[in-house]
Amino acid sequence: MASTSGWSALLLGKNGLRSAALAGGVALHAINVYLVTTLLPSVVKDIGGLDYYAWNTTLFVVASIIGSVLSTRALGILGPKLAYALAGLVFMLGCGLCALAPDMGWLIIGRSVQGLGGGLLFALPYAMIRLVFDEPLWPRAMALISAMWGAATLIGPAVGGVFAEHGAWRAAFWVLLPCTLLFMLLAIALLPGKSRETAPRSPIPGLQLMLLTAVVLAISIGSITPSPGYNALGLGVGLGLLLLVVVLENRSGKRLLPRDSLKSGSPLLALYLSMALLVVGMTSEVFVPLFLQELHQQTPLLAGYIAALMAAGWTLGAIFSSGLSPLGAARAIASGPFLVVAGLLLACLFMPATATPLLSLGAVCLAMLLVGTGIGLAWPHLLSRVLENAADDQKELAGASITTVQLVATALGAALAGMIVNLAGLSSSAGVAGTAQAAAWLFGLYAGVSALLFISMRQVRRHHTRALAEA
Repeated sequence: MASTSGWSALLLGKNGLRSAALAGGVALHAINVYLVTTLLPSVVKDIGGLDYYAWNTTLFVVASIIGSVLSTRALGILGPKLAYALAGLVFMLGCGLCALAPDMGWLIIGRSVQGLGGGLLFALPYAMIRLVFDEPLWPRAMALISAMWGAATLIGPAVGGVFAEHGAWRAAFWVLLPCTLLFMLLAIALLPGKSRETAPRSPIPGLQLMLLTAVVLAISIGSITPSPGYNALGLGVGLGLLLLVVVLENRSGKRLLPRDSLKSGSPLLALYLSMALLVVGMTSEVFVPLFLQELHQQTPLLAGYIAALMAAGWTLGAIFSSGLSPLGAARAIASGPFLVVAGLLLACLFMPATATPLLSLGAVCLAMLLVGTGIGLAWPHLLSRVLENAADDQKELAGASITTVQLVATALGAALAGMIVNLAGLSSSAGVAGTAQAAAWLFGLYAGVSALLFISMRQVRRHHTRALAEA
């Protein structure tokens, strides 16, 4: 194994094949996310189930959370080779179920299985880097794997859009099977059978995971009907269970987050709230392809790419922001909420196609970019401060908590989005008027929720200023 730290050492020879296997797993998971977002409007037209539209994202993400949390245990018990093979098999099973789905219920089950395998495929490569490559290659391997999300914003909408436009959405899921099999075979051939070191078996917070699943299910079930009382009950039960998760996190030895993270006045609490609010604002993109096709008469391909502008803005914002000075980082954190709220308000005004077609579509594109860029500018600095504020013996858990918070916020945000649009009148019988009303309410309410960022980000800056003064 080469000991140099250059890109050639990572991308050539046996290391190159190992890199392809690990990066391919993350790429499959990421591409699948954008592929399905682009496909869903076509799926609904074929098999129905508009009321359950958001469930495809919420249960997929919940299953991904479980898969990512179980990844370290799978790696410790099975070793890199078999753990990766298991992840691929579960993901392939989910793809097959989705491709065969006769109705929305079947599809949601397939998406849940897909999410479990995808969560494993997403988390295992990060854990395997230190087992597969020499230490000088770790930073570049991390960068390569992370870059797969940027590639997914280009590939996912293209694949999903092409299949949707030809009325062959099932084939899009079948195509994922040989791709997954290829990376599985690479992993089986090239990855070590056993870890070079015995990984500690960190306790799995099973009760918190079950309760978080119940939170998302309660909100999702409450959104099935347009009855305000039924929705309020689902939301109330969900919030009550979420409060119970907070209590358990503060008292249990088995935690999802570092010690004392959720106690009042904790710097980590302000950071996690800010991260969650940023991600919740972005989950509005779940319905963007549907709105664009129904309200702006865009093709599935173009609708998918316009929705992916949020992710593209996030990537560009993060790249620009990551190299800023401390003063520049503070400004980036402060500007994030303004851009996110402005983008969501712009989408609220123009997604319902209230102006000329060209102006409305241009404003929607700008809105997507603003939201994504606002998140990207603040995100790297929030993540680094999570690691800075965690106790020394909690650093590893703090790193894992970043993915956990992001996925939980995505699931909750998608579930709430489904509740909002159903309450606002989105249904197969409401037509264009109902869809336009749902779009206005979704982006308008999410702009209001995102306005809470001004409070949480101010707390982040205050804690950081205090820490610098005490240093």
